[in-house]
Amino acid sequence: MAGQLTLATFMVLLTVMVHGVGLVVLTRVLRIEQHEERAAHYSPLSTRGIAFTFALVIGLFAIHGLEIWLYAALYLLGGAQPDLHQAVYFSTITYGTIGYDDEGLPRAWQLVAAIEGINGVILLGWSTAFFVALVARMGRR
Repeated sequence: MAGQLTLATFMVLLTVMVHGVGLVVLTRVLRIEQHEERAAHYSPLSTRGIAFTFALVIGLFAIHGLEIWLYAALYLLGGAQPDLHQAVYFSTITYGTIGYDDEGLPRAWQLVAAIEGINGVILLGWSTAFFVALVARMGRR
């Protein structure tokens, strides 16, 4: 159990770091865009404003995708999943807490998978807060 907790803790720290760096990069890119929009007086409902929102959503999906793939790589390299498809699928449903089933998952990986679900909820919540804050800021201009 100690090994599972150590590995899960490492993955939580890694994905939180990836998420934080990803949000900082998105923030910097979006600040540049936001500055240009203010200078040109674009409306948040303009084509450019909508494109800005889509870019934000795609960026958030990319960050979460990277985190899911990191867990998938762990499951694949550790022998918890038989192939890349299964590893990515299992990681995606676990991260998003859909969690259909962990049947066939070796007992030595069950705690890691459970903690991935908690980690995913926290990171998805962080992204939701980030998204809402940016969209609210767009509407106040």
